[in-house]
Amino acid sequence: MNWPTQLRFGRTAQRLAVSFRNGTRREIGYRALRAASPSAENKGHGNGPPPPQDPVADDIDVIGAEAVGRYAVRIEFSDGHRTGLYTWDLLSTLGVEV
Repeated sequence: MNWPTQLRFGRTAQRLAVSFRNGTRREIGYRALRAASPSAENKGHGNGPPPPQDPVADDIDVIGAEAVGRYAVRIEFSDGHRTGLYTWDLLSTLGVEV
């Protein structure tokens, strides 16, 4: 497991920067982060197709975050969404290496 050493939420840039133990660093825009939420609300329940999604606002912001065990972070967005658990592997996959 590639553990994160730092999560930095950039208000001005609207990007999450994640530094990992192996030295890699990834950045993910808040809009992309919200659109990729792994919540059942976004992905659906069971094996059926995902439900239709409302568009994510260009000015979406992160208003809070909390660690969930040692494997994920729950992020609260300005549109009220806060049910997705972003695992470290997911953040690494979503992010662009910088």
